[in-house]
Amino acid sequence: MAAPTHTVPAALRPAPSTVPPYRTDLDGLRGIAITLVACFHIWFGRVSGGVDVFLTLSGYFFIGSLLRHAIHSQAPHVTLRDTIDPWPRLKRLLRRLLPALFTVLLAVAALTVVVMPQTRWLNIGNELIASALYYQNWHLAFNSQDYLAASSANSPLQHIWSMSVQGQFFLGMLLIALIVTAMIRLIARVVPAAGDPRTVRVVVATGVLGLAAVSFYWAHMRMSVNQEFNYYDTLARLWEPLVGGLLAIWLPTWRVPRWIRNTLALVALGLIITCGWWIDGVASYPGPKALVPVLSTVVIIWAGATALQKPRPGHDDPQSLPAVNRALASAAPVWLGTIAYSLYLWHWPLLIFYLTWRGKNHASVVEGVALIAASLALAWLTKLYIEDPLRGGSRPKHARGTRDGHARRLGYVSVMTTVLVVATLATGVGIKLWDRHVGNIVVDTTNLDPRLYPGARALLDGAPVPALDPQPTPLMVLQDFPETSTDGYMSDFTDPAIHVGVYGDPDATRTIALIGGSHAEMWISALNTLGLRNHFRVTTYLKMGCPMSTELVPKQQGVPYPQCHDWVMRVKEKVIADKPDAVFTNSTRPRDDEPGDWVPPTYTPIFDEFIDAGIAVFGIRDTPWPKNRKGLIDTPTCLADGGTAESCGSPRALVLAPTDPAQALATTRPDFHPLDMSDGICTATLCPAIVGNVIVYKDWHHLSATYVRSLTDELGRQMALAVPWTGPPSS
Repeated sequence: MAAPTHTVPAALRPAPSTVPPYRTDLDGLRGIAITLVACFHIWFGRVSGGVDVFLTLSGYFFIGSLLRHAIHSQAPHVTLRDTIDPWPRLKRLLRRLLPALFTVLLAVAALTVVVMPQTRWLNIGNELIASALYYQNWHLAFNSQDYLAASSANSPLQHIWSMSVQGQFFLGMLLIALIVTAMIRLIARVVPAAGDPRTVRVVVATGVLGLAAVSFYWAHMRMSVNQEFNYYDTLARLWEPLVGGLLAIWLPTWRVPRWIRNTLALVALGLIITCGWWIDGVASYPGPKALVPVLSTVVIIWAGATALQKPRPGHDDPQSLPAVNRALASAAPVWLGTIAYSLYLWHWPLLIFYLTWRGKNHASVVEGVALIAASLALAWLTKLYIEDPLRGGSRPKHARGTRDGHARRLGYVSVMTTVLVVATLATGVGIKLWDRHVGNIVVDTTNLDPRLYPGARALLDGAPVPALDPQPTPLMVLQDFPETSTDGYMSDFTDPAIHVGVYGDPDATRTIALIGGSHAEMWISALNTLGLRNHFRVTTYLKMGCPMSTELVPKQQGVPYPQCHDWVMRVKEKVIADKPDAVFTNSTRPRDDEPGDWVPPTYTPIFDEFIDAGIAVFGIRDTPWPKNRKGLIDTPTCLADGGTAESCGSPRALVLAPTDPAQALATTRPDFHPLDMSDGICTATLCPAIVGNVIVYKDWHHLSATYVRSLTDELGRQMALAVPWTGPPSS
């Protein structure tokens, strides 16, 4: 039932102590926030702002509690040991947070084995560990995973980033607060005024305000530097709970007419509910636009708290909460608020596993309703049988008030705690064993029988394809790297060095320099063979995500990558100084927002500098990046999930222009030689995921080394037509 409109629920009435009255309306606000989070995730594919409400409320309650501890600790009867002992509060935190989290993590581990293809086990396993140890936000940040609309390709644990941020906030603030409290206590021995509650409040407020200001500046500044990382960054998020904490430290007691408080609270609630539609949270939070849900939460807290202040003559009755706060304190929002934590934990994994099981990227209205109903049921059961008993907040009704009932409750708590701990430890061990298994996979397909596994020769030469399972397997193909990666000649994203590898015939008098990023690197598996066969040397100058381009501020997955430009300029000068006979690099890229591929205008100045230096240029057309009308395709995962060469393939017209866009460059540059392997990867209409019993791609868009080797003869034929010394053309 809704709370009566003419009175305040008992839980909202002022308590005769320093502890503020329990705010049932804030439970209701939690309920609204989790509803927004779930609905926006399931139906709208947007960030709602509900997480920002959670963070603000967490800061309000937690810092308020720490402030009361700091003030109470200055009393003479409180020992220094009690002042600095973190365990009582830490124990309460662990009992409140871990049982439900570990329950969901164990369910995710089981469903991963049942529902997810093996190619995804390792990534999800690592996220299970990151989630259990509260660093999931950093794991996602460093792996550049966008928090976008749900799809079957998303991680079922991606949402735990916010739990990790809150856990880090709780632990960090707890340790800082205990240290500051102890310092104030020691100073108060010399300067008694330092222990005055007002002084303590000013000291704490100053520290919180300063830290919030630093965090807010960091969040705003990092938006233009690396927003994908910034979204998950604890320091960038810290200001949100700290704003709530500032309100707990200093809650204005202004006597404001009820109609004004009600209007402000109504506007604030409206902003919280609607901001997910008109603010792009992924691109904007936790920058200044996050002030909308954060300050709206602050207004609602203030509006209800002001009504609870002691009245002055001629002012509103303190028992009259604003209508918005009374509505939030009604039964339905409050019930949702009491299960908000478990509901947050459950709704996202259920959505992702369902989409994966059905092979869909979006849930329909009916499916979404069913998912929310299932999430509500699981959240309620988790609270009833996991959270409350293990927190110590409830026991079976039939056993209350009896010694036997107390023993039963202790037995239940002991059993459940043991099960959760043992199962979680077993899951961690299993993840590590799987990690070791995958890490120890060695892919050696150099001696595959070409009659059984013709690969590209099936398309180019019409070679027969016997009915065999493809090689490498979907799991093994993940480790099917080009030689330069396993030999250590590929600079990673943070490595500015130029690592020159030598392949082919190292004693040859002619040299081809393979230069660029990973889409140039993958051709080393064919060039190495051609060099050995036709007696030329191959030198490599390679860096992850760094094609040869004059772009001043290149980006990697939307993130500025300034180191790439510096590396390209240094490599260009080094290659010209080394004076190879030719360079081999990418000449095209797929278009981002429309079908086909093109020659970026920042590529051609590099080509021209090499040509002007007397170095011929082999421009290899980039291979198709697998996708269909639904989006990008992770080929190994698609195949491991039961897909076929056709269902996991890409329509050719979607990924390639009708002809090689780089051909036009050859008409004005005689020393530019375009190479196009597209007909060895695609039919006239489709670029299949499996060709000639060989899996074409090792991940989202890199050819497997096995498939590249099957293209060796065709690559050599095209190179020899342009530059005869690279090998005799095929007859």
